[in-house]
Amino acid sequence: MPERHAAGARPLALTPLALTMGDPAGIGLEIALKAWAQRTARGLPPFVMFADPDALAQRARLLGLDAAIETVACVQTGASLFHKALPVVRVRLAATAKVGLASAVNGPATIASIEQATEAVIKGEARALVTNPIAKSVLYEAGFGHPGHTEFLAVLAARRDPARHILPVMLLASAELKVVPLTIHIPLRAVPGTLSKALIFETVRILWQALNRDFGIRQPRIAVTGLNPHAGENGAMGSEERDVIGPAIAELQAEGLAITGPHPADTLFHANARKTYDAVVAMYHDQALIPIKTLAFDRGVNVTLGLPFVRTSPDHGTAFDIAPKGVANPESLIEALLMAASMAAQREQAAHCAGQFRAP
Repeated sequence: MPERHAAGARPLALTPLALTMGDPAGIGLEIALKAWAQRTARGLPPFVMFADPDALAQRARLLGLDAAIETVACVQTGASLFHKALPVVRVRLAATAKVGLASAVNGPATIASIEQATEAVIKGEARALVTNPIAKSVLYEAGFGHPGHTEFLAVLAARRDPARHILPVMLLASAELKVVPLTIHIPLRAVPGTLSKALIFETVRILWQALNRDFGIRQPRIAVTGLNPHAGENGAMGSEERDVIGPAIAELQAEGLAITGPHPADTLFHANARKTYDAVVAMYHDQALIPIKTLAFDRGVNVTLGLPFVRTSPDHGTAFDIAPKGVANPESLIEALLMAASMAAQREQAAHCAGQFRAP
C-alpha cells in the first residue's frame, strides 16, 4: 500500500510539488516550460506551478514550444494532469512582463506566488516547495521587506508556528559537493564579527539532521573551513580559528558528531579531499559558492534547511540578460525538482519509521 500523509487522506505519490513563478521577466517561466517538456525523459515528479497561465503561454510561443497549459483551482488535481499539461494555479500579473527587463510592477505577483505555493506545502496539498529565481532589487521596489527568499520563507513558516525557532540554513548541493555558507548575504568585513560558537553549533546540527533525515546519510561526516588563509596558521594570520571555530568543533566532536576542522579552504575542495566528508560548512558566501559553481555550475541546487518543509531552488539568478534569447538551461531546475522529491520521500520515510504516519 502507498504511504499517506498524517491525515491519511491522500497517497504521497499523488501529491505534486509546488513550483513558484519567480520573476516573470527572467528565465523562470522558460526553464519551467523546458523542464515540463522533459518530464518523461527525465522522470520528473509531478509539479504544479503558481504563475500567470497567460504569461506562460506567451513565453511558450516565443520559445516555439508546444506546451499544453491547464489552469487548476485545486493543487491536488495537478498530479493527474501532469502527463498531458502543465498544471497552473493562477497568479495574475499586473501587466504583461517584458522579457529581460526588470520591473517592480509585477513584484506583488511574484511575492504572491511564493506565499501561495508555500501555503500549499504547509497545508500538505503539495509535497515540497521549489522556487524559481527572483530579483531582490526588483522586489525591494515593490515593498519586499526581507533580505531574500530564504528569510521570507522562514517568516512564512513562523506565521504557522510562532513558537517555533527557525534558523534557515542555505545548502548548495550537487552530486560532487554539498556545502553550507555559515554567513550569507553580508559584507566580507562583517563576517569575523558575525562568527560565533552558537552560530556554528546550530548550523552544524541542522546540517547533520538534514544529511541524516533528508539525504539518507546515517553517519554524516562534516568538514569545517577556517576563515583565514591557512586556517589562521596557529594565530599568525588570524585568531578566529583558535578562539571560535576550533573550540566549537571540539565541543561538537565531544557530542559524538563526525566533524573535522578548521581546514584551510584552498585544499578542501579537490577530488581526493571530497572523499573524506559528506558536506562542508564554509565561513562565508564566496568561500562556499565558488567551489560548487566551478564543479556543477548548471546542476547545483540551492536547498533551505531548518524549515518545517522541503525547499529547493535552482542555483542561479533571473538571468535577465539571456531571457530574451530563449537559451536558458533548465538543468538546475530539473535537479531542484528531482532533489525536492527525493528529500520529501526520505523525510516521509523517516517520519513513517518513527510512527508518525497512520496506517491507510
